[in-house]
Amino acid sequence: MKKKRARRGCGLFLVPFIGFTLLASFLLYRFGERWLRTFLIYLSHAQWARDLVSDLSLAKRVARRFVAGETIEEAMAATRALNARGMLVTLDYLGESVTDEAVAASARDEILQLLDRIEISGLDANVSIKLSQLGLRIRKETALENLRQLLTKAQENGNKIRIDMEESELVDVTLDIYHTLKDEYGFDNVGVVIQSYLYRSEKDVEKLIDEGAWVRLCKGAYAEPPDIAFPEKADTDANYVLLTEMMLSKEARNNGVYLGIATHDEEIIQAAINFANASKIPPETYEFQMLYGIRRDLQAWLVERGYKLRIYVPYGTAWYPYFVRRLAERPANLWFFVSNLIRR
Repeated sequence: MKKKRARRGCGLFLVPFIGFTLLASFLLYRFGERWLRTFLIYLSHAQWARDLVSDLSLAKRVARRFVAGETIEEAMAATRALNARGMLVTLDYLGESVTDEAVAASARDEILQLLDRIEISGLDANVSIKLSQLGLRIRKETALENLRQLLTKAQENGNKIRIDMEESELVDVTLDIYHTLKDEYGFDNVGVVIQSYLYRSEKDVEKLIDEGAWVRLCKGAYAEPPDIAFPEKADTDANYVLLTEMMLSKEARNNGVYLGIATHDEEIIQAAINFANASKIPPETYEFQMLYGIRRDLQAWLVERGYKLRIYVPYGTAWYPYFVRRLAERPANLWFFVSNLIRR
């Protein structure tokens, strides 16, 4: 009897997902991917949706396709497996938009422990962080000090930290903190992320080239208005190719720019390879980057051909916003999630 009640309970949990799937299908059919993406990004911030999905063990199991687990031990195991397949790793302890200094300090302490675990294990991995997880939405100084401590530990361990880029409203303060840590504190083990869907990114890249920065280039995964970001994918893609070529240019390489080409877009990857080959750019001066669990076939293809590939490996209990943004990026990820829920 208990098992039957459990199955009925699970069925009740699936009712909202059936409605969600129908709505998502309508948005995709009627308005296209952009409207579906906007809806999913809204859900990534919606507390009611987070409460519904985060407590569903079935959803957690499906999310494991994109998230290594909830503990450092699981993150280390995933990193070890990827290293064994010839892939580099960047680890991300999930969390964002923190409004409590104690929570920000707890995240800092977790990442300090993570840096030591990487050092002890001898794994080939660096770390990515979000400033809003370290207290940026509380006070700029809180995030700056927490990241300073992390960079000090990373420097002691011979490691690096890259600052993820978040919503457009945080770009200026994120770049300001990056420059403060690099220029005033003298950290040479800090990098930053640029999003190709923002109009401003070309000018930001010009400055980063002058500085010889360590940059990850991605398309961008947040909902932004058309006066801030390209509304059409084709324009975002074209800008991505432009920024890639800027950061692979002879001037950029001579200045010490190291580029992480973070995309699962086969056309963009091929365009980057063609440009690098035509310009006789050494493969060790750049790398491709992909997300854990996405396009594993393409990941293997790159490694088999000798290209450097780094996998972005997230872990932690705050997986919901990250997971839903991955669904927003590719409808195929959404159908993977829903089909697994239905099959359970």
